[in-house]
Amino acid sequence: MIIVTGAAGFIGKQLVRYLLDRTQHTIVGLDNLHHGDWRESPSSERLSFIKGDVRDTDLLRRVFPEAEIVFHLAAQAHVMESVRDPDYTFSSNVIGTLGVLQAAREAGVKHVVFTSSREVYGEPEQLPVPETSPLVPKNPYGASKIAGEAYCRLFNGGSVRVSIVRLANVYGPGDHDRVVPIFIERALRGLPLVIHGGRQVIDFVSVGTVVEALWQVACRPTGEPINIGSGMGVTLPELATRIIRETGSQSKVEIGPAHEEEVVQFVADVSRMHSDLGIGPPSDPLFELPAQLGWDQASVSVPVASEDAR
Repeated sequence: MIIVTGAAGFIGKQLVRYLLDRTQHTIVGLDNLHHGDWRESPSSERLSFIKGDVRDTDLLRRVFPEAEIVFHLAAQAHVMESVRDPDYTFSSNVIGTLGVLQAAREAGVKHVVFTSSREVYGEPEQLPVPETSPLVPKNPYGASKIAGEAYCRLFNGGSVRVSIVRLANVYGPGDHDRVVPIFIERALRGLPLVIHGGRQVIDFVSVGTVVEALWQVACRPTGEPINIGSGMGVTLPELATRIIRETGSQSKVEIGPAHEEEVVQFVADVSRMHSDLGIGPPSDPLFELPAQLGWDQASVSVPVASEDAR
C-alpha cells in the first residue's frame, strides 16, 4: 500500500494518477482539504480517500499500518500565505511532518519521500544552485521546510528510509493560485499580467517531471536531498510574453511592488537528478504550457485568482 498525504493538492492528485497508471499498489490519499479539492480526482477500486490532517497523530497511527511507502506532500505551500499565517505554516509543515515520521516508524513503513522546496535556499549566492548550498530561508515557508528536512534526517535509517526532494516552481494542468495559472487566467480575460518586482528568474518544472522523479526516488532511496527542476531560468517578463502570445491575448504586462519575502532568482543544479534518477532536463522548461492552456480554457468561468504571483 502507498499513502499520499496532501493527495487533494495539485501535485498530490497528479501523483495519485501516476501511481494508479504505473503501479499495481493500493493507494490511500489523505488531505484535510484546507486548500486541496478531491473533486475530479481519479476513480479506481485501488484508491481510497480519507479527509484528515497530518497533525492528527491518532489518525496516522490508524492509517499507516500496512503501508510500504509514504509520499509526504501535505503542507501549507504558499510563500505569502506563510507570511500571513506563520502559525498554521509551522504546525502543518513542521509538527505535521514530525507526526508523519513518528507514525511511519511505529507502523514499520519502509520509505518516506518528503517534498521540500527551493525556498530552503533563500536568495542563493550563485546560479545554478547545488544541493550543497547554504540553507538561508527568506520566509516562514522556507524555514518550515528546513525544519522538516532536519526531522527527516533525524529519522532516516534503521527500519525506515527517508528521502528528500527539493522542488523548483512546479506548474502544469490542474494548478491554480500560482504565477502560471494566474497569468493564463488573466490573459484569457484580457486583463493585465502583474509582475511584482520584475527581476525574478524562476526555474519552472513540469508536474509530469515531478511525479516521475518522486516515483524514481521511491524506487531508489537516496541519502541526500535532490533538486527537482528544469535547470533553466525563465524571467517573469519572458513568461508573461509567452503566455500572451500562446493565448492570442491583448493583455499588457504591468510591474507592481516587489514582495520582499519572495526569492528573486533561482535555478536548480539538476546534476544529481540526472545522475541518480535518470531524469534529464527538458529542452524547453515550459513545454507543458499547451496542456495547461487547455485546462484553463475549460475553466475560464473560474473567478480570477489572487495576484500573488511568485
